[in-house]
Amino acid sequence: MSHKKLNEWYATAICGNDITSSVLYVSALTIAAAGQYAWIALLMVSATLFLFRKIYHEVVGALPLNGGAYNVLLNSSSKSNASVAATLTILSYMATAVISATEGMHYLHHIFPSIHVIWATFFLLLLFLGLTILGISESAIVALVIFVVHLTTMLLLVVFCFVFIASHGLDNLSLNWQTPIKADGILTALFYGFSAAMLGISGFESSANFVEEQEQGVFPKTLKNMWIAVSILNPLMAVLAICIMPMHEVETYQNSFLSHMGEITGGKTLAFLISINAVLVLSGAVLTSFVGVNGLIKRMTLDRILPQFFLKANKRGSTYRILILFFALCVSVLYVTNGEIGPLAGVYAISFLTVMALFAIGNILLKLRRKKLPRPEIAEPTSVLLGLIAIIIALYGTIKANPSYLVTFLNYFIPSILVIMAMLARKDILMFLAKMLKSVNGKYRKHAIIQQRTLDKTIQNFLKQEFVFFSKGDDISSLNKVMMYLHQNEVTNKIKIVSILEEDNQPTDQFMKDFDALDRAYPEVDMEYIVEIGRFTPEKVDELSNRWKIPKNFMFIASPGERFSHRVEDLGGVRLIM
Repeated sequence: MSHKKLNEWYATAICGNDITSSVLYVSALTIAAAGQYAWIALLMVSATLFLFRKIYHEVVGALPLNGGAYNVLLNSSSKSNASVAATLTILSYMATAVISATEGMHYLHHIFPSIHVIWATFFLLLLFLGLTILGISESAIVALVIFVVHLTTMLLLVVFCFVFIASHGLDNLSLNWQTPIKADGILTALFYGFSAAMLGISGFESSANFVEEQEQGVFPKTLKNMWIAVSILNPLMAVLAICIMPMHEVETYQNSFLSHMGEITGGKTLAFLISINAVLVLSGAVLTSFVGVNGLIKRMTLDRILPQFFLKANKRGSTYRILILFFALCVSVLYVTNGEIGPLAGVYAISFLTVMALFAIGNILLKLRRKKLPRPEIAEPTSVLLGLIAIIIALYGTIKANPSYLVTFLNYFIPSILVIMAMLARKDILMFLAKMLKSVNGKYRKHAIIQQRTLDKTIQNFLKQEFVFFSKGDDISSLNKVMMYLHQNEVTNKIKIVSILEEDNQPTDQFMKDFDALDRAYPEVDMEYIVEIGRFTPEKVDELSNRWKIPKNFMFIASPGERFSHRVEDLGGVRLIM
């Protein structure tokens, strides 16, 4: 029995809590970089996000499967490229969790000054580790309640700010507008401000990571709703801030920015409400990170990128080893950065911006390599290029403004990607180690032989995994591309080439000759050709997957055309490789 899918508002709430929580800190970061011109930088981000609405809609509309950038590159490029995107996404989730938890505890500290922010952050992360291990994930109803409370609180703050401005005038705005900017000229200020402001769209990619749980047609609406929310909230808060307080106060109260605005305009009661709201919505973003990364790493493990060790589940069905690993990584980031929002924002911005750039590149690859794939929206190539350039500029600005952030980012990215690449090349690494052991002589010879046999057995277990390619009677060049893809991206020596034909149809003699020629060209691969009677439907794919005990993500098809009578997502994870 299929579970009920999310409507527009439930889906918007889940990703909206993540992206709109950025208003709690991004305006302050942007003002620190661009001064009185911060609102312009934030509007420039809004324009960039407008371009990415269509970029995301085209990609996810064509491949409406969970996984975001990992999914699009897996279906349009190679597994190694997809793994880079996945690694960056994991780092992005990691930084999001730590930023959100730290900021939430800073707002709590604003209410209870005796609270130690770092220890409180640690225990908040530990709390969500425990909750997700118990199997308690995001509830759409709870997410919607938090979202409504957050937007209502922000509306209340805006009203108090306007009342304050009406009674106190615009003296602060006039004073701040005449304050010399730190950067060398307005354009330089906007450059650095734009780079800092890109942190304000954190969470925009979240909707793509749970698109399979959304009702049909909901995904583009979530993109529109998120765009409207950040286009109004973030620039407006920047303008209001420079209207009600001196510029230097923005930097002083950077970690509890909106609470301070509330205290100025509405007293301690409003500051208290904003702080409680901040704790709630930022905690929701932490939970989003745990749930999102769990799904992504589980998908990577099922695709045999990561060890099957991570698939171990408890009685409640939670893959607790993945969650514990993510918690340990988050704590290490917290320790290295000491909870400082600057380095955390830098790590997040670099990883998130790179993921967005890869999403734009994935869109270009779809246009070039999956032209026949039906899609509800087509982003103009010029828009895609402009969006990609904007992301590259923001990435360059982030690194140029704070080169040390790049070092912090690389401290995590390099070991992570080396582990992932080692896993992708594990067959070659194991074979190399086996040959080294074979060459050992002397008193260690017996021990080396035992270890060599263990490695050989491990290699054979990898190779036993079968793959399936559904063929429509492809010519030898197409089948050869399939074999090349398999050789470059998967560890196996078994593949079934399957044609699903009507009862009165049979493969042509030419196809059988092509298959025999291909079989001889790849002697190390056990190729089997199978004709199944029936029609290619999701139900048929289910039947074959269950009968052969081959997961659907190990089944491939060529890119379907517009006449294909089913949606790609209905095939349950079958991959496109041509």
